Amino acid sequence: MDTQATSYEIQPLADSRWSEFVNRHPRSSVFHTVPWLEALHKTYGYKPIAFTTSPPGADLQNGLLFCYVNSWLTGRRLVSTPFSDHCEPLVDDPAVWSALFSLLERRMRQERLAYIEVRPKQQVFAGSTVLFHSTFLQCSHQLDLRPDLNTVFRSFHKDCTQRKIRRAEREGLIYKEGRSELLLDTFLGLYIPTRRRHQAPPQPRRWFENLILCFGEAMKIRVALKAGKAVAAIVTLRHNGTLLYKYGCSDPLSNNLGGTHLLLWRSIGEAKQEGLHTFDLGRSDPQNTGLVTFKDRWNATRSVLAYSRYTSSEHSPGNYKSSTGWKIRIAKKLVSHLPGAMFSSVGDFLYKHIG
Repeated sequence: MDTQATSYEIQPLADSRWSEFVNRHPRSSVFHTVPWLEALHKTYGYKPIAFTTSPPGADLQNGLLFCYVNSWLTGRRLVSTPFSDHCEPLVDDPAVWSALFSLLERRMRQERLAYIEVRPKQQVFAGSTVLFHSTFLQCSHQLDLRPDLNTVFRSFHKDCTQRKIRRAEREGLIYKEGRSELLLDTFLGLYIPTRRRHQAPPQPRRWFENLILCFGEAMKIRVALKAGKAVAAIVTLRHNGTLLYKYGCSDPLSNNLGGTHLLLWRSIGEAKQEGLHTFDLGRSDPQNTGLVTFKDRWNATRSVLAYSRYTSSEHSPGNYKSSTGWKIRIAKKLVSHLPGAMFSSVGDFLYKHIG
């Protein structure tokens, strides 16, 4: 295959074929969609780009999606896609994958990119390449919504999930959902302290404002309240047959009330009513055994996400295996001790460089 003659570059935000392609492709996710790419571009200035063997004017048959992360602090690279749980290469033919990856190799050399990162659901192989390859593993949990709702409920862990949902109902927790400024304020009021406890800066307010703007009804903020006080909140995103649980936070002093369990259960019920087939509980760090176990107890199928990073040098800073994890841990510790206003704003600076 003549890779130079058959590989093309397109702009997903300007090419109407991309949205149509993503909506019909069975392996596409919310992280391939135009709303996700628009929110990334509006918030952080990332430029979406896709590579395909479909010629101009023809329906797209395949696509590799990336965003340029162009940072003076962390370098210039291609990431598929920033802040995504996964972003499957929408390519079925190994020969096509090889052709598109050859184009990426040329792009790396021409533009002196620090690295190329792909976040598939399953590990992908570039075939013959001179680039160095490393992987980073994450967990993914997905719940099958095709059984009836009672069967889904009975599949949950009896003590740790079913009883928590019943406890929330007995406590009379109030459930609210929507995209109002008040609900966003309520969510952030729990999200920022939660991120501090996790020693990670919060995404800036404008990120969530852009998610609301770009996704519309496909994005929801869901809040559980007790006596008028928010005890838990989550953000969900919908694409085709899947509802994704993307962000969550809670008041640790009220976790015994089952607020998060109620929100997830109400989300599952709504997804069933809308005829969706999958509830995606998002990714988890395998070392975060508490979070992994929490998701296991929803009877969600656990799988491994194998992120792939390609670099021009075995000792490149972009290589997962040479990452200085101790520096990251120290930075997180320092960030978590910043004063309130500084802590809330530091994410606005950092995330556009992290990607």
